[in-house]
Amino acid sequence: MTSPQRYISRRSAILFAAGLGLAGTLAACGSTTSTPEASTGDATTAAAGPVELTLVSYAVTQAAYEQIIPKFAEKWKAETGQEVTFSQSYGGSGSQTRAVLDGLEADVVALALAGDTKKIEEGGLIEPGWEGEAPNNAIVHSSVAALVTREGNPKNIQGWEDLARDDVQVVTANPKTSGGAKWNFLGAWGFQTQTGADDAAALDFVTKVYQNVPVLPKDARESTDVFFTRGQGDVLINYENEVLLAAQNGEELPFVVPDVNISIDNPIAVVDANVDKHGTREVAEAFVEFLFTPEAQEEFAKVGFRPSDPSVGEKFADQFPKVTTLFTVADLGGWEEIDKKFFADGAIFDQIQSKVGK
Repeated sequence: MTSPQRYISRRSAILFAAGLGLAGTLAACGSTTSTPEASTGDATTAAAGPVELTLVSYAVTQAAYEQIIPKFAEKWKAETGQEVTFSQSYGGSGSQTRAVLDGLEADVVALALAGDTKKIEEGGLIEPGWEGEAPNNAIVHSSVAALVTREGNPKNIQGWEDLARDDVQVVTANPKTSGGAKWNFLGAWGFQTQTGADDAAALDFVTKVYQNVPVLPKDARESTDVFFTRGQGDVLINYENEVLLAAQNGEELPFVVPDVNISIDNPIAVVDANVDKHGTREVAEAFVEFLFTPEAQEEFAKVGFRPSDPSVGEKFADQFPKVTTLFTVADLGGWEEIDKKFFADGAIFDQIQSKVGK
């Protein structure tokens, strides 16, 4: 976890503490539900008519936002006299990205990886430099990779190295179609390169891992179904936050958090073209800033995300296993270099798949 960094908003926004209340209907996972219509006028004036924000996020954040949104809405009403309601959409990060590019008019996007947010920027909807428009380089929370095993861990899986064993079958999605699967691939690759191995050794190791992957589901949801419902595989590569949230819901899953791990950083961004169209910039920026307050950060931590606020991280430290070597996307060259090197057509992942015959 890193300390919040200095940032400059495109327009001034108000910081808020937590509050209570706002009864509203929340969207079901993967759908968009509208609350009362937003004012079509300028939504930046105190005591203006009601305003609606559209939040587009990925599925596992919903439990946190169900708690955060009422706190923000109540405080905004108390400070400005204006009622703010939310239309929400939850689903796979990649599909949510495509939906926004195809016309879903999100005011705020909270996606699984910066690469997805970058696609919306490249589509002309988010202005360049969005990473500097919020604290902590716009990383609102993070997670790490977790290895979910069968009950009792019969294969004695302790870390990445075990995924290359001949007697282990691995379940992970296809990084060509799943953003989450990119994190899985990079976690295995970085296990090598961030502990002294060169790219040749990393390629050999990751190739062995994918030789142990019997099928490549299209996304994380399908991977979970393959592992739990169909009973395939000895280990499922998953997010730590999903495992922790499952435990809160009474589904205790045996898992291992590798000592060498990737920081799965999750960004937040205002969609500039849409907030300017809707007249919602001020409230959207204020909502984004609110997500970095201790009140909101605690809600993310409660559902298994590693908070970006250091004080909240200390409060919830016992919840998260220690990671000895934590590396980031920046350590691997950044998303532009990563996508070109690993996931572009004919790049390393395609080469591995050709070699393993899948």
